Parts: sequence; structure tokens; C-alpha cells
Amino acid sequence: MKVYFIGAGPGDVELMTIKGHKRLHSCSNVMYAGSLINPEILAALPESTQVHDTSKLNLEQQVDIYKEARTAEQDVARLQSGDLSIYGAIAEQMRALDNLSIQYEVIPGVSSVAASAATLNCELTLPEISQTVILSRISGRTQVPPDEDLEKLASHKCTLCLFLSIHKIKDVVKKLSVHYPAETPVIVVYKASWKDEKIIRGNIETIADMVEAEGIRLTALILVGKVLDTKDFDDSRLYSKEYSHLFRKKNVSK
Repeated sequence: MKVYFIGAGPGDVELMTIKGHKRLHSCSNVMYAGSLINPEILAALPESTQVHDTSKLNLEQQVDIYKEARTAEQDVARLQSGDLSIYGAIAEQMRALDNLSIQYEVIPGVSSVAASAATLNCELTLPEISQTVILSRISGRTQVPPDEDLEKLASHKCTLCLFLSIHKIKDVVKKLSVHYPAETPVIVVYKASWKDEKIIRGNIETIADMVEAEGIRLTALILVGKVLDTKDFDDSRLYSKEYSHLFRKKNVSK
């Protein structure tokens, strides 16, 4: 018996990995993260599959499912949105499985960060503009460590991707505005890659009112930084004729 933690991707069923899809359909039991998972993914499962919505279960109840599957000698697919390495809450699951001596494997997925950048046709790093991307959130039920407070992170003025923070958009803007100029671009991507995806474009000064007007409180990523609207940047050195590397010789004019 084995548990497979599978990243379902951001929403679009075609953005789930082939490996994740194969493992999902090979398991007799599927645990999925409620409304964060596209129903189309679940609709394609065999009728015999036992499906459990983990949004309605506490940790102990979920562990009971693992125990029952072990008794029945059946594999379990644990299906979660995006990629499990970011706010996936799988560490506590794996610790419980370790205590039960149950084997498990993690299959990565496409993050909503990648899906948001794709839908925006945007590169999150640009030469001379930003070479750093910070993935973070504002404090909520889970407190952010003091050294990772959003205001401190904003001091770097790099590209920010904020999860689990849209319901506190005014607090987010207040902290960001300490370091980012008012005109700094901010884009909110609601349900990236889903059919009802929505994009809200603003800046530090305007985005909070725009988000509240749309009534968005969940399932949205906040992206911040100059990379979101600048066209004035240097070409990367990767393909420059002035530079050589292992696979390409320097272009020398004769």
C-alpha cells in the first residue's frame, strides 16, 4: 500500500502532469482538496473509486482513511491544487504516514504562479529589473514569522507573488506601500487557468478598491513588481553574440 501526493495543477485539466494523471487513475482511494480541484478531474475517475473531500475532514479523520486503505491493501491518491511544495500542508500528512510506517511519494504539479505568469504572457524575472521572485503571504490563521513580515519583504522591491492574502488586500497594500511606489503594477489573477479565470490589473494605489469591487475573497494570486508592465529592459546574456558558453562559441566578426 502506498500514498501518492499529487499536484493537480492550477485548474486546467490539461495542466496536470502525465505522471500525476496515471497515478491518480491507478488508486482505489482519492482524497482531494475540495473546491480547489477542478471537478472535471474527478469526473474522469472510475466509478469504483472511493472519493473523499478533505475540506470537510480534520487531520485525524484523514489519517483514518490512510489506516483503512492500508487494511484493505489499497493505494491512496492525495490530490491537491497547484504544486504541493507551496502551502500544501503535506508535511503533517507525511509525518503521520511516517508514524504509521506507510510509504508515500510526492508528484509535483504546475503552480498557480506559473499559470498566472503564462496567462499574463509575462516573465517574472527581467534583466536589470528584477532577478528575484519572493513567494509569500500575509499573516492569517497561520502567522508569518516576524522576519518574513510582508513589509520587510517589500523592502527588496523585487517581484512578489502572494498566496492566501486576497481577503486582506487592504492590509497587503498598506504594507507594500511603505517601500513600493504608488504606481508599482499589481495584478490579481483569480482562478488561474480555470474557465472562469479573471484578471484585475492595477497598482499599489488602486488595486484594493478594484478587488473589493469584484468581490474576490478566495482563490486568487497577487503579483507585484515592475516586471508586470515594463517593456524597457536589456536583452538577457543567454543568447547574446558577445558571450560564449559550453554550447556556443563567441561570434567574432571578421
